[in-house]
Amino acid sequence: MGLHLKNPIIAGSSGLTTSINDLQALEQNGVAAVVMQSLFEEQIYLDADDKRLTDTKNNYCEQYFETVDFSETRVRREYLSTCAQNIREAKEKLSIPVIASINCISVGGWTSFADRLQDAGADALELNIAVQPFSPVLSAADIEQLHIDIIHKVRAAVSIPVSVKLSPFFADLSRMINNIAATGVNGIVLFNRFVSSDIDINKMQVTTESNRYSSSSEMTNTLRWIAMKSGELPCDLCASTGIHTGSDVIKILLAGGVATQIVSTLYNNWSGHVAVMLKKIEKWMIEKEYDHIGQFSGKMSYVETNTPASYERTQFMKYHSQS
Repeated sequence: MGLHLKNPIIAGSSGLTTSINDLQALEQNGVAAVVMQSLFEEQIYLDADDKRLTDTKNNYCEQYFETVDFSETRVRREYLSTCAQNIREAKEKLSIPVIASINCISVGGWTSFADRLQDAGADALELNIAVQPFSPVLSAADIEQLHIDIIHKVRAAVSIPVSVKLSPFFADLSRMINNIAATGVNGIVLFNRFVSSDIDINKMQVTTESNRYSSSSEMTNTLRWIAMKSGELPCDLCASTGIHTGSDVIKILLAGGVATQIVSTLYNNWSGHVAVMLKKIEKWMIEKEYDHIGQFSGKMSYVETNTPASYERTQFMKYHSQS
């Protein structure tokens, strides 16, 4: 994204990237950048007065979101002011890049939020686009075009680097990644991790608590797609979901990713774990006689590895056809 990072570990957007004390602890333990907690426009609506949103002419939220409350100007202003103040304070107290993150449900929200957070001093902007394919009205093509339209509008509104945190749920994920890269974004984050539903069979309730945090085993899909797409795109690829250890970071770098975002491992192990991860990376590099990341970055990507078929789905048949 044009940001100079001292290492490939970024603290991803979460409740741990809000307070200045938490942010300073993350920096002290070695993170190279922080993505501030996302500003969710939907939450603004939900926290506003109980009043239906009547003018939907310039909003697409009702096409696929549950009913949301109307956001009065005052509530929106308070949320934006708080988020902007958090970014300004982070910029004053931290020496590492501060990346703003937004998730909107109205057309105007994306550009107005982006412009306001750029003015607050954010070094870059992450678009946390989370349009899920649940609507009987929106086709796959509609959802894909919606992403492209949002990106174009935001890039026209700001001058700071822009990245897109992408869902893995597209009819043609490879083509979608290519199309997003072609918009001129500076980076793509693979992948957004959504809350998973479960059922408590004793209480007969739907719950989301059983799969709250990721595990290293969830990294495989991210690893595969970064390896498949790295080297062919005009923008950087950053890994998210399942990055828990220094070894996980090394794998992403070998696949061709330039950075990783961590969240769940911070909740499980707190900021001190970053230093542990960095120590593992340094130890491995010494053992392999690498002086800098560029010497092994992308060495195991699809185009560089001797066994590119290992990243393809056809390998499923190889293992499960054996008796």
